[in-house]
Amino acid sequence: MREVWVIIVGAGAGTRFGGPKQYERLGDDTVLAQSVRGARSVADGVVIVVPPGRVEADAGVFDDVVVVAGGETRSSSVRAGLASVPAHVERILVHDAARPLAPEHVYRSVVAALDDGADAVVPVVPVTDTVCDTAGNPVDRSELRAVQTPQGFAAAALRAAHAERPEATDDVSLVRAAGGKVKVVDGAARNFKITEADDLVAARAMFDA
Repeated sequence: MREVWVIIVGAGAGTRFGGPKQYERLGDDTVLAQSVRGARSVADGVVIVVPPGRVEADAGVFDDVVVVAGGETRSSSVRAGLASVPAHVERILVHDAARPLAPEHVYRSVVAALDDGADAVVPVVPVTDTVCDTAGNPVDRSELRAVQTPQGFAAAALRAAHAERPEATDDVSLVRAAGGKVKVVDGAARNFKITEADDLVAARAMFDA
């Protein structure tokens, strides 16, 4: 059986939010816990990457989940999670803890695309706002997409992309830069990232709907 493991990255300080948003309440639990529940829909194993001071506390909360301390950057946190994924695992998903409403069908679409031979898979949604460049010139939004997580990877491709300890805002860009085959799948509007306080209000309304 080809296992799927999910790394959930939740080690940030939540500067724009005003605190660690991954521990805010959402429904009957935390934002982080809801993200873990979503990952379990496809995962044979889950690694959560948390702030260094939270490892012991979170290890006592989550059953059957590996809890590790994150680094100073997103990429270093992904590498910390990657180090805890068993070597035999062939498919790895990387998900933002701050996207707790990711639907199961997005997870399954990402895994299916990996099974079809992609090195990296990214869910995307259309850009609905009018967009311009820094000079104010309009950009054709029909050619643009907003990137989401979970992003999926052939484990060997992800490990190779991180071998030289690069930095990037997401992991698909690292695999693409290394020559990997990238496939795009449909994301979901509800799979937005909680960045500011208003986003949490919206997530709570959507969660309770």
